[in-house]
Amino acid sequence: MYLYGGTVAEAARKVADAAFIAAAERRFTKAFGVEPSEEEVHSWRRSWPALIEILRSAGLEAVHLLLEYSLPATGERVDALLLGRNAEGCLCAVAIELKQWTHAQLSPARPGMVRIGERIVQHPARQVGGYVHYLQQWVSRDDFPLTARGTVVLHDAPAALIAELRAQAVRGPASAYPVLGREDLTPQPSPQALARRLGCAELSPISWGDVERFLQVEHRPSSALLERAGEVIEGRDALTLIGDQDLARQEVLHAVDAARDRGSKSIVVVTGGPGTGKTVIACRLLGDLCKQTSSNPRLLSPSGTLTRQLRRTVGEGFRGLIATFLNRVPAGITADSVLLLDEAHRARTYPDHQQGRFPVILGKLIDQAAVTVLFLDERQIVRPTEGLTLKQLEEHARRSGSFFAHIDLVSQFRCNGSRAYQQWVDHLFRPEGTALAWDASDYDLGVAADPEQLDHWVTEHTQRGQVARVTAGFCWPWDSPPTPPLLPEVSITWEEPDGPCTWARPWNSRADEPGFGHPEVPARPFWATDTGGHNQIGCIYTAQGMEYAYNAVIMGGDLVRRGEKWIARPEASHDPQLRDLPPQRYLRYALNTYRVLATRGSRGTRLYSTDAITQTFLQTLVFPHEGASS
Repeated sequence: MYLYGGTVAEAARKVADAAFIAAAERRFTKAFGVEPSEEEVHSWRRSWPALIEILRSAGLEAVHLLLEYSLPATGERVDALLLGRNAEGCLCAVAIELKQWTHAQLSPARPGMVRIGERIVQHPARQVGGYVHYLQQWVSRDDFPLTARGTVVLHDAPAALIAELRAQAVRGPASAYPVLGREDLTPQPSPQALARRLGCAELSPISWGDVERFLQVEHRPSSALLERAGEVIEGRDALTLIGDQDLARQEVLHAVDAARDRGSKSIVVVTGGPGTGKTVIACRLLGDLCKQTSSNPRLLSPSGTLTRQLRRTVGEGFRGLIATFLNRVPAGITADSVLLLDEAHRARTYPDHQQGRFPVILGKLIDQAAVTVLFLDERQIVRPTEGLTLKQLEEHARRSGSFFAHIDLVSQFRCNGSRAYQQWVDHLFRPEGTALAWDASDYDLGVAADPEQLDHWVTEHTQRGQVARVTAGFCWPWDSPPTPPLLPEVSITWEEPDGPCTWARPWNSRADEPGFGHPEVPARPFWATDTGGHNQIGCIYTAQGMEYAYNAVIMGGDLVRRGEKWIARPEASHDPQLRDLPPQRYLRYALNTYRVLATRGSRGTRLYSTDAITQTFLQTLVFPHEGASS
């Protein structure tokens, strides 16, 4: 998909006309279902005429130009893509990243990032390098050879800023991509010299038929990319399987092979509670599938946090293979694809994503692939707009004539391998019934007397070099700006013999990248793993799918214990998705939320409730023992 396609000369005749931008806006809205932002349209108005004049000055009027060309497997868009033939006669694509920057903040500690105003963005040379890598690994192949290059064009940038950006890019792969500023973009000493700086010196025109072939080529990972991904995943110690996890992996591979032999579509559902290894199995399966001949696998997750963590583990170069699945089917899914959908219980389903008995977008995803493997825990459904059940999937398979298989994971590899703790948590967060007292010794469980004690426990483990985090129910406002400094909004007051005490901490950052001046505040996707995360409070949307050694959970006033029942109080919630629900409907999501939060710790957990009656209830279940608060 693209917003404009034609020669540079054709674009030059139209770009000054207001109808040109208006047509691009309409095409954008039709393609993406939303209108472009005012900021984006403003950037088109400023950059497109500037770029087209630069290309004309370089004598490239006959070269074909695509504006806002979409890379469907990653969801990214290239500002401008030039198509022509190189000196060897091969089709060549030159990706251009456009910026209107006149100043920027750079930091030697973070050479891959740039601060523009309040935003932290990727260095443009790294950004365009990612586009080139995509074109080489997802588009070029034996039957469609394509060379790719990349250039950064900052048409308003002074020489001083360009020098800083070049210096930041010189120590890595980004150094391969020219960064050009205002003084580099004039036809001096000749148009040919400008074309060389742009990476287009020998680029010759191509026919519209060549352009159409480029636009129609299927985007799928190259065999070299898949082979490297398989090798990388196999070599990661963090993705080693233990015991029943490897048996489950083999069962899934057997089900995938059987489905291919039958030649019919198949749905394989892997169920298991927290810590049973669903995510690590999914990653290893991706590695296995990448090494199979003619494979076209994907690992998808509705969780952006989990996707970013997995990409970090495997490598950003494989980001098209590991993607976030929200409200559209990823491009490149073919009839031979095997899809691995982790955290399937978080798939969007309602109200815009479900029609009749099954989610529309998920149905389309399953219909396109040969085999879909879904990793599911129904008791981790925490929002009314999400959720999928084993029964729904089985019924969908029956209605669509697909083969169906179910694999249940039983062994517990989180929570110190304590099945007793997992069962205790599962029993605790049932709507009603007599709760069980904790009497096992294979997991470090306790109830903190107050938030200070909770904080001390977390800090002590952090100082010992262990990862410890505090999470809470969404019962406090979250009005902090996206970037630090963060406001201490999770504020709790309790009574001591000598008077009231107050403890306050900020929620985790909402920014996707860490702030320049605040290295102690991790970005949202990395709150659970990066240094400094213990000083912020994580919520369900940050913690779900994550794991750390020591886990502190603050239960807010939205879920309180009265007698042998849990009572939901949605009016205490600050979650806009949930606070207007009736109490009986809210109860399910609150119970699931606190069950998820209580099962993040691999070695120990401390609980605390802001409701006095609930706090007493928890203390009667978990008897104090040596080390309960230390």
